[in-house]
Amino acid sequence: MKLSKPSKETIGRYRWIIVSLLLFSTTINYMDRNVIGFLKEYYCSSQGFGWSNTDFANVTSVFTFFYAIFTIFAGALIDKIGTKLGLALSLIVWSFAGIANAFVGKLVVMHMIIRSVFGAGEAGNFPASIKTVAEWFPKKERALATGIFNSGSNIGAMISALFVPWCLIFFGNSLGWKMAFILTGGIGFLWLIFWFWLFDSPAKLKEKGKLSADEFEYIHSDMDEKLAAEASKAAGNPEKVSWFKLLTYRQTWSFVAGKFMTDGVWWFLLFWLPDYLTKQFGMTTKQVMWPTFIVFGVAIVGSIFGGGVPMFFMNRGWQTYKARMTSMFLIALLPTTLILTQYFGNVAHFGYYASILAVAVICVGAAAHQAWSANLFTTVSDMFPKKAVGSITGIGTFAGGIGGVLLQKLAGWMTDLYAAHPATAYTILFAVCASAYLIAWSIMKILVPRFKLITDL
Repeated sequence: MKLSKPSKETIGRYRWIIVSLLLFSTTINYMDRNVIGFLKEYYCSSQGFGWSNTDFANVTSVFTFFYAIFTIFAGALIDKIGTKLGLALSLIVWSFAGIANAFVGKLVVMHMIIRSVFGAGEAGNFPASIKTVAEWFPKKERALATGIFNSGSNIGAMISALFVPWCLIFFGNSLGWKMAFILTGGIGFLWLIFWFWLFDSPAKLKEKGKLSADEFEYIHSDMDEKLAAEASKAAGNPEKVSWFKLLTYRQTWSFVAGKFMTDGVWWFLLFWLPDYLTKQFGMTTKQVMWPTFIVFGVAIVGSIFGGGVPMFFMNRGWQTYKARMTSMFLIALLPTTLILTQYFGNVAHFGYYASILAVAVICVGAAAHQAWSANLFTTVSDMFPKKAVGSITGIGTFAGGIGGVLLQKLAGWMTDLYAAHPATAYTILFAVCASAYLIAWSIMKILVPRFKLITDL
């Protein structure tokens, strides 16, 4: 029996309201997360906390480590209690911890403790968001939906780029760093009002009359997912998914490899880009605002455009996996330009234009990362049933966090080792970032050379 498809005129748009909520939660997530990146100059100065680069790397690394660890538990918890309550609890924890960051002194260990709790709270955002996209969008729209909400990571960073330096200038350094944490941490509680008002599962919103029958049918229009769900039910597979069983699939390790190899690049840009601009070009706190704002602003284009690239191929009859992996290969070529950052950033050769050229290259790398990330996340819902999406996303994000810890520790060690020659440190660091994506894509393709939908969970 062939199912009739609703016309474009009758399909509703409530799913885009849902992705807008995810966009704002991700914006808040990254705005809170990125505050510390713009406080490094103050933390590491004699007028501030007097930290070393390694001290700063330890604080950001412990956040990343706890973020990584708790994404595993967050993913499983969200699969169990649902996205509505799971994402709300996550935001409450990270918002309180963000505010608490303002009330600790100079001791590195105190900042590490607070950032640990903060990381544990922030861990729920992406597993919940990816699971929500899987529940609310058909496959062909998932990369675009993911790209839209994932652009919140750029918007949050952009807001931090302007807001945190403003706080330091307006309130003064000694009070400004505290106000940056307090004000950004409080915004999340406003989002909770809209989350509980507007969000629920498609089935429940259909019952309440907020979601049309046509849009509900469109959301669930993927026949391969329907057949896989029916096969799983007929086989008597449990609703709860075993982590150990998930680790037996090559598809899981493909996602893990992609996250481990590339997530660290984004962590590096979030926490170390202001430091790079300060050391390479002698920029002040005020001068760093606009270059970082531009980098993360351009990255939004990559996030949304990258999510739409597979749709271009799918609309021409390509199968989902072929379209996804082809798009990711093309995207993976772009970050290789990061190897040129230090060449163009040579003030002796390019003078005034050196900073502009270096920032332009970093813009390309940042946009490519977001395009890559939107598609990488979507590979999970392409190959796994919806009940496993939160857990798989948590496992992969854990791997990405560990990759982030390693790159940040490398950044702290390199910048201290080459304290007299920071350009050398950043040449090595940008070279690592440039090669990460093609290596990741190659590993993923070796692990999963052809598409196979998981049906035995």
